[in-house]
Amino acid sequence: MSLIKMHIFHSSQQAERDSRRIYQLAVCYRCNNIAVITHYAGVSKIIRNAAGQKCIFSTTYRDHQQVLAERASLSQYLAQSQDELPAKRMKDSAIEAHLPLGTQPALREKYLNSHNAVRFGRILEDLDCLGVLICYSHTWNEKIQRSPLSIVTALVDKIDMRQNIIYPDCDIKFTGHVTWVGKTSIEAKMHMSQCHDGAYTDVLDATFVMVARDPENKRAAFVNPLKPEGPDEEAIFRQGEINKKRRVELSTASLLKVAPTAEERTLIHNLFLNTLDTRGCRPTPVAVDDILFQKPVEIGSLLMLSSQVCYTEGMHIQVRVHTEVLDPLTRQHSTTNVFHFTFRVEKEVPAVVPQSYGESMLYLDGKRHFGETMRNQC
Repeated sequence: MSLIKMHIFHSSQQAERDSRRIYQLAVCYRCNNIAVITHYAGVSKIIRNAAGQKCIFSTTYRDHQQVLAERASLSQYLAQSQDELPAKRMKDSAIEAHLPLGTQPALREKYLNSHNAVRFGRILEDLDCLGVLICYSHTWNEKIQRSPLSIVTALVDKIDMRQNIIYPDCDIKFTGHVTWVGKTSIEAKMHMSQCHDGAYTDVLDATFVMVARDPENKRAAFVNPLKPEGPDEEAIFRQGEINKKRRVELSTASLLKVAPTAEERTLIHNLFLNTLDTRGCRPTPVAVDDILFQKPVEIGSLLMLSSQVCYTEGMHIQVRVHTEVLDPLTRQHSTTNVFHFTFRVEKEVPAVVPQSYGESMLYLDGKRHFGETMRNQC
């Protein structure tokens, strides 16, 4: 079974040997061995460095132009159709990564916030990096010993929290693999568990959708087809097809494209009869879903984020975060990302009352996302 196992330790004496060990990771992966990496920077940096062995990869703006020139030479290895590429198995992209927050205090500090809790943003960063590495593993080219593609995160389809607490002093394990493949897109599912009281318990399940681009990130590129093995993998692949159809249906029914239904219009009208109580309490994350990446964020751009509570129900709060980039030369704003978060508090929260037609559409959109989250958790 082609499986990467990564153990992240704090060992400054080993820092000088990181590059050699990261190269060994890529080699051992192809030899079906287990690679043990020692590093103090955290799982995301290890994953980024490991991905660098599967593609030509830059980490600073200084070498960005040089790397772009080197990447252009990889275009000759791109397939003209998906039929030219060999089929891959799900286990070819299987990855397991360990994050020892319990045994490495120096590493733990990088994941803590001011409340001495795990920063959920760091977990999202690790999941994103892991998803990219999974896709690079799936598109590995044996001839050139790397992937000729650029892998870009298209959207976060779903992140379901299995428990509300991520312990800051307990080891974390990430696992994942490719579950569905289109012509130029890849669905990767990841699972996070945490060792508590001597046993690993489920923390969250995440589904990311990545798209393949050419080495210069100018156009779409074909990816290896996926060959399920056995009834279990066939069921996973069929679920991936269902997920794709659901995403298309949600996009078609978007309130940005079509008017709300008669029932939804009545709901908005009745909400204006209520009042909004601004009392609040500390929330815990329940789910993150449908993170849409509309445009890349270029180096040197100004990133602007705005958030608002768009829907509440019972003890749950639905939050929408809108991200846009400002071009300092043209002063034009362009939407890059839209995030949807579901939180839970310990008591009933006041209802949201939209003040305009635009807010009414955001309210209905939040209601739809919340309903989808609740159905998936049933």
